[in-house]
Amino acid sequence: MTPHIVAVRAIGSMTVALSFDDGVSGTVDLSTWIGGRGGVFAPLHDPAYFASVTLDEDAGTIVWPNGVDLDP
Repeated sequence: MTPHIVAVRAIGSMTVALSFDDGVSGTVDLSTWIGGRGGVFAPLHDPAYFASVTLDEDAGTIVWPNGVDLDP
């Protein structure tokens, strides 16, 4: 069974803290996935916008207001 994300919080310009339903938590540096990308990813380069990340409980992933999400 794959753990599901239950909480997300931006802790840096491109880093998030994640908590999972199995009790595991940790941080992920997303700069290698987001850095240098334009288009819908461009707003995520702004630290204030990046910090608007939330959890989409239905999809089981993290999402930003412009609809950008990362596959679970």
